[in-house]
Amino acid sequence: MKISVIIPTLNEAANIKKLVTHLLKHGGKDLHEIIVSDGGSSDNTTQLAINAGAKVVLSEVKGGAVQMNLGAKHATGYILYFVHADTLPPIEFITAIQQAVLRNKKAGCFRFRFDSDKKLLAINSYLTRFNGIFSGGGDQSLYIEKGLFKELGSFE
Repeated sequence: MKISVIIPTLNEAANIKKLVTHLLKHGGKDLHEIIVSDGGSSDNTTQLAINAGAKVVLSEVKGGAVQMNLGAKHATGYILYFVHADTLPPIEFITAIQQAVLRNKKAGCFRFRFDSDKKLLAINSYLTRFNGIFSGGGDQSLYIEKGLFKELGSFE
């Protein structure tokens, strides 16, 4: 079950190498590809991404939805995994996604925690374990079967 990782970026030079390296280190054989969909970075985000082992596609329009749709268009994996550049997925992200899909969970996200001592962020992190309007981790990390993504009509 091959997974394509899609990372929308705009001036993410400080984060992109760390993320791509993390994905490659922990992705194993089922990490099919890493696609960085860049919205016109003025720093060296794209070169750092390429040097780290990602494929880069350039979006004519900047904006998360547009960039993620472009990345998905270029993706060839069975599962699309959208990750923000300032995020590090769990080490077992590939296995966790595959197991969820095998249990017929065609889309989902991971809970998250912030690398910060701020109490408000700790509360927000805790709440990502629950479903509701003020919780959920889909903004930072979201997987979906490619067929379902196409059926839903992509991001709007």
